Amino acid sequence: MKKFFKDFKAFISRGNILDMAVGVVIGSAFGAIVTALVNILLSLCLWAVPGGIKGLVTVLPAVTDAQKGIEGIGQSFQASQFDQYALQVGQNAGITDNGSAMIYGKDILNSKYTLHGSKFTYNLSSIIDWGTFINAILSFIIIALVLFIIVKVAMASAKKREALKAKAEEAKYKKWAEAHPEEAAELEAKKAAEAEEAGKPEIDPVVELLTEIRDSLNKDKEKPKKQAEVQAE
Repeated sequence: MKKFFKDFKAFISRGNILDMAVGVVIGSAFGAIVTALVNILLSLCLWAVPGGIKGLVTVLPAVTDAQKGIEGIGQSFQASQFDQYALQVGQNAGITDNGSAMIYGKDILNSKYTLHGSKFTYNLSSIIDWGTFINAILSFIIIALVLFIIVKVAMASAKKREALKAKAEEAKYKKWAEAHPEEAAELEAKKAAEAEEAGKPEIDPVVELLTEIRDSLNKDKEKPKKQAEVQAE
């Protein structure tokens, strides 16, 4: 058990685990900010649309009787007609007192219809929720844009930091070279040799083997010629 808790402590103390946990928390907070920003932008873009983005709903025609809604009301109605239809539902249920009929009708309508913007829609109806679709697209675009900007800024900052670091290293090396000229010359010669060696094209082992075989065959062909020349002399 002691070893188990020791391993567990080492696991949760890892740098990548902590970074991931921080990333999740920041990501959740960032998601809330993006959602709020998207809602603001949509409210401005859909200022003249009744009910805003939540009102962008298309109710498909009823195919079955279950999708037709309450008789006399239908699949959808405007929010301004809610009290009228609530009273109607209560009276159709046989309640004579208007107050009681209104309360009963509201309960029925709230349980069977959902408000989308400025319109109530029957729950069993098939709908196309354009508002949610547009919201998802805008959220994706905004998140992608913000992440792109963050990555660009981070890369520029890292590049600038590396440039400053390289400049500092260069100044440090220059100061050291002035104090140790012989060692600096040897180091420069070594760097030049390594750069020259790295610049040479890498020879394919197969090509190298074939070249050796060719050279060996050429040498075998030249031996009789040399022997003949020696005998002739």
